[in-house]
Amino acid sequence: MYYGIDPTIIVLIPAIIFTIFAQAKVKSAYAKYSQIPCSSKMTGAQAARMILDKNNMSHVPIEVISGTLSDNYDPTKDVMHLSNGIAYSNSIAAVSVAAHESGHAIQDGKNFAFLKFRIAMVPIVNLASAASWPIIIIGIIMAGAGSVFGNTVLDIGILLFVIVVLFHAVTLPVELDASRRALQQMNALGIITAADESGAKKMLSAAAMTYVAALASSIASLIRILLIRGRD
Repeated sequence: MYYGIDPTIIVLIPAIIFTIFAQAKVKSAYAKYSQIPCSSKMTGAQAARMILDKNNMSHVPIEVISGTLSDNYDPTKDVMHLSNGIAYSNSIAAVSVAAHESGHAIQDGKNFAFLKFRIAMVPIVNLASAASWPIIIIGIIMAGAGSVFGNTVLDIGILLFVIVVLFHAVTLPVELDASRRALQQMNALGIITAADESGAKKMLSAAAMTYVAALASSIASLIRILLIRGRD
């Protein structure tokens, strides 16, 4: 067992840098496009309501919640949550975020396979996410102490972490598809014009980058764990 500074930490560095960059990109895009009104002057809540109604989802309520960019669509309760800054703003950023969440509602209404799979994974992922690292650490300690069961415990932790990675892998196409639907709906319903489209695309692509970063970070962590396992 290796002691001292773990050289496998280098595997995480590119993912960490990418994550920081992705988060900065979202903050930058939101800061810019939350100050630019969309041509239709619609608020985020109005845009979401229009998209939902036009897609036979009038039954989905929109609830305003606190927080910044805490917006989400809850498929288990069939309700959309929009933060104050999104619901009541008529900025390009606001309608883009609201339309993105509406895209998730449309996915749900159309039984989008990746979304359904992601929903089904949530209970398992919650358990795997909470248990994987404690089990991995215990396995590493046991293996370092010479226990014959150390690697077995470590392998159980790795399998649980693979579930977390898979969840991130499934989440990415769900988010990309929701953004695609959002842009399509905003254009079709006149929520944005050609003058707004570039900003909407930048806002949505910046948000999508955070999910790419989450997947990259989970993969990098898995590779690091496997490298540690491989040298035992």
